[in-house]
Amino acid sequence: MTSGPLDFEYLCDLTVEVGEILTMGAGPLGERRIVPILGGMFEGPQMRGVVMPGGNDWQIVRTDGVLDVDARYALKEERGGAIRITSQGYRHGPPEVLAALGRGEEVDPKAYFFRSVLRFETGAPELAFLNKTIAIAKAQRRARQVLLTAYRLL
Repeated sequence: MTSGPLDFEYLCDLTVEVGEILTMGAGPLGERRIVPILGGMFEGPQMRGVVMPGGNDWQIVRTDGVLDVDARYALKEERGGAIRITSQGYRHGPPEVLAALGRGEEVDPKAYFFRSVLRFETGAPELAFLNKTIAIAKAQRRARQVLLTAYRLL
């Protein structure tokens, strides 16, 4: 059995442009929402390119106040490869901080928790390492953007 801390390596930064929140109303697990992915960019030591428009972040604002995110979208790498990305995680914090985020205000990312697990799929040979990668991202919400810094789990 292996013990000790996990090892990580910086993978990339993503700037994801998002649209208006569409609420589906309260369901048995909480308020269901859809946030369209409009575009953006990403860059790291092994890859860079753009976030393709057309994805969505399917969210649940749980009854305990935790935002459960499930974003699925595509990246287009500058060498031409397409990458499917799945980002699933949680955002939570003090009610006044979450309310400020909801109003589109700039909030110190240390004032709330926003983390996500990233998985990838690609057919591009130069990006094949992504097909075996799990990454953890620290995230920050801005008025019309989500900023992620992803670290590959080694």
